[in-house]
Amino acid sequence: MTLHVSGNHLVAADGTPVRLRGVGLGGWMNMENFITGYPANESAMREAVAEAIGEERAELFFDRLLTSFFGESDAALLSEIGMNCVRIPVNYRHFESDDRPFETIERGFRHLDRVIDLLGRHGVYSVIDLHAVPGSQNQHWHSDNPTHVASFWRHRHFQDRVVRLWEVIADRYKDNPWVAGYNPVNEPGDPTGRVVGPFYDRLVKAVRAADPHHVLFLDGNTYSTDFSVFRELYENTVFVCHDYALAGFAHGGPYPGHTRGEWVDRAQLERTFERRTVFQRQTGTPLWVGEFGPVYTGDPAVDEQRYQILRDQLEIYDAHGAGWSLWTYKDVGLQGLVTADPAGPYMERFGAFIAKKARLGADRWGSTMEESSDVLAPLHRLVETEFPGWDPYPWGARYQTDDLIRHILIAQALLPEYAALFKGLSDEELLALADSFALSACVRREPLIELLSGNLGASGGR
Repeated sequence: MTLHVSGNHLVAADGTPVRLRGVGLGGWMNMENFITGYPANESAMREAVAEAIGEERAELFFDRLLTSFFGESDAALLSEIGMNCVRIPVNYRHFESDDRPFETIERGFRHLDRVIDLLGRHGVYSVIDLHAVPGSQNQHWHSDNPTHVASFWRHRHFQDRVVRLWEVIADRYKDNPWVAGYNPVNEPGDPTGRVVGPFYDRLVKAVRAADPHHVLFLDGNTYSTDFSVFRELYENTVFVCHDYALAGFAHGGPYPGHTRGEWVDRAQLERTFERRTVFQRQTGTPLWVGEFGPVYTGDPAVDEQRYQILRDQLEIYDAHGAGWSLWTYKDVGLQGLVTADPAGPYMERFGAFIAKKARLGADRWGSTMEESSDVLAPLHRLVETEFPGWDPYPWGARYQTDDLIRHILIAQALLPEYAALFKGLSDEELLALADSFALSACVRREPLIELLSGNLGASGGR
């Protein structure tokens, strides 16, 4: 029997409480620019690479990347650390194409099936997370959005496709005990707040009809921070909060200390967590943090402060009995437990390009918001002066301006340069690039692994 919700806990078939604690498998079946070093959004990047080297050779690279990025040794490592859960972000494009909507791509499931099976054999549960939906459910790159408009909430067609896709997924995994449950929409960004609630009502009914037993993990609106959109409590459901610390972002200040005018210390972290989980505690439902985690800089002094943020957050979660999923497992150096080796084929090929992206601040997640300030500062001043009342959803004028100029315009302008780096490579060299993300070719961030292992060992629990 699968896990299920009992009061404010998840429990196994025998009634034993299970606190799911683990990582997100970001950058795998939903690729992200800061994780593997490309610019802009995934589908635009894939198109640029296919144009540069041909569709067949591009598929050779991307399929090998999916194979190498997570294998038996990765599942074993996470189990050894003491984790019992992996949240698996997926892009809808693996399972359905825009030119043939409502038609399932069966082969798209082969890697997802493989990894769920691998994790299960190591005693690790999976949460399937639909991270990118047709039309994009939020305003940013991680929903494979090439614009700043979340069209998913504007068009019933997109919503119909997601309902059907979840019917297919739920039917496929309904008897799999190592699937902890389904996270149907990552970080919704419905600007009106009026569409997401009724959509959830409809989606829940459809999934329950296909699979009455698995847990639903539902994100709140505005990137999983606003739970006022829920008009009823659904049975066997976890309402998921995301809990990134302000001081842990790339633009974060010292810890403890001020970040963008706000004092951040352990007490502030706990107040923020408690504010973000009021709904769960008031409704007596389980606490689960679907995403959190600081960004690392390579500066030992700064990174030690980031580790302290993480220690404090984990202690807070332990005190509240909250489960969690740290973002993210593997990348090119910003957050991962393991990272591509700087001396390996991929980083040797793309390292200078990734450094250029960092210089331009072309990835929101890695941007300090100060890069190229001599160019952007006048634009920010213009917006502040001429449009003082402009407060666009979700994060206001400063962030919107950076998104439009830095993270969309500049990022998209970088696409041909990234794709050109694939040209002239043999098949063997393309495969070597992909294999750079195999665990055996990666570098482990030992202080982070030791911190997590120590917490999981000290706090106990199944």
